[in-house]
Amino acid sequence: MYRSRLEKNLDKHTLDYVSSISDDEEITIYDIIGSQAHSIMLYENKILSKNELKKILSTLEKIKKEKLTSKSSAEDIHELIETLVIQRAGIAVGGKMHTARSRNDQVALDLRMKIRDDINTICNCILDMVETLVTLAEKHTATAMPLYTHLQQAQIGTFSHFLISYVDALLRDFKRFFDTFDRVNHSPLGAGPIGGTSLPINRNSTAKMLGFSGVVENSIDATSNRDVVAEYVAAIAILMTNLSRMAEDLVIWSTSEFSFVELSDQFSSPSSVMPQKKNPDILELTRGKTARVIGNLVAILSNLKGLASGYGRDLQEIKPSVFLSSRTAISALIVLNSMFATLKVNKQKMNQIADSGYLVALDIAETLVKEGLPFRTAHKIVGKLVQIAHENKISLSELDATEVAKSVSDKEFDAKKLGEIISSINALSSLQNRSSLGSSGISEQKRQIIKRKSMISQYDKKLKNRNTLINSAIDNLFKKVRLLSR
Repeated sequence: MYRSRLEKNLDKHTLDYVSSISDDEEITIYDIIGSQAHSIMLYENKILSKNELKKILSTLEKIKKEKLTSKSSAEDIHELIETLVIQRAGIAVGGKMHTARSRNDQVALDLRMKIRDDINTICNCILDMVETLVTLAEKHTATAMPLYTHLQQAQIGTFSHFLISYVDALLRDFKRFFDTFDRVNHSPLGAGPIGGTSLPINRNSTAKMLGFSGVVENSIDATSNRDVVAEYVAAIAILMTNLSRMAEDLVIWSTSEFSFVELSDQFSSPSSVMPQKKNPDILELTRGKTARVIGNLVAILSNLKGLASGYGRDLQEIKPSVFLSSRTAISALIVLNSMFATLKVNKQKMNQIADSGYLVALDIAETLVKEGLPFRTAHKIVGKLVQIAHENKISLSELDATEVAKSVSDKEFDAKKLGEIISSINALSSLQNRSSLGSSGISEQKRQIIKRKSMISQYDKKLKNRNTLINSAIDNLFKKVRLLSR
């Protein structure tokens, strides 16, 4: 339909090569809604008559209810929808729908509307998962477990502390998406192919009808830039990286060697040959899908970095990366949320491991600091204690008076008092005494949970207000469509 200057149509193989129709399914509804708003704007500015507008809107309403086939000679969804309008309303009417716009500003509009909706969906999913994690954390503020550095036991912590660390990462993800929305939520429609139009259009009118907060003012910027698309997929890549790290923790903790947690059967897979296996395949796929999303981001940035200003067909190849990334993020959040909601936590095993070994070493050293010793002296004494205990294959609490005396000189500290300090410290006392802001101390866990609940409530309110504004604008547009279609 767009080949006015060219004498021949694309052959089948070339059409298959250039067509994006199979990728465009996810933006079909946005293309129709955008066309309705554009047509109403043309009518408001006396470019379309009332009767012409009525025919276009009623035809678009019928198309909206249809399942459009990808088996078409159209190159993309924009051409397909316009072709259908022309076929059904006639060229004299349908041929006017594309007045004062281009596929270039059309696709930019559709992408922004799609991303805008996906951001809101992802934000809702993030808040749902955060709420699940906070609820689970509330049950485990006193469930002791090892904290790790270099995958080696480091300090005594709580399971809630791990969960709150996930919550905080996800809330930053939420904020990233929430802020990106502001940059996405500007309409490029009416920018034309690249330089605007001489026709008397009102870009602000279409932007308002479609629920945008404003327009992308510069017409070159509006049609050729995809930085907000890259920013959106970058936010997804960071989100997925956070989810992948959580998945890795659960993979490790669900092994027989750890047995800290057990996944519900709903989120596990058997082996095709080994009857005893219960594999964390869903978590492993989360790691794998994260790699694919990172690849999507690299593909988008690689596409953009070599383009001159102005629209290039290269930009068509960005769409599949965006759509796949959106689907992956939404699915991952839904699945992992359900997984945490059904997670079985082995409190006994966690507490047992936390109370064995040498996890109280730093607590002993800090107690010596409170007694007036320099930290480096305390570090040296406790290091000797650990070495003696390790050589004898016993815990620190099992050291006798003779062994304790070997670790300290009379000038450094009283050996008897050191033994009393060692015997007074365990996993529970460690967690009760931990008081620094943001630490794994029990009192801090409770404070952090209360604060996160408040944050969830605030973010939820902001998200609902934003959704209400967009839904209200689209509802008003639909009311106009119904009224003007009569």
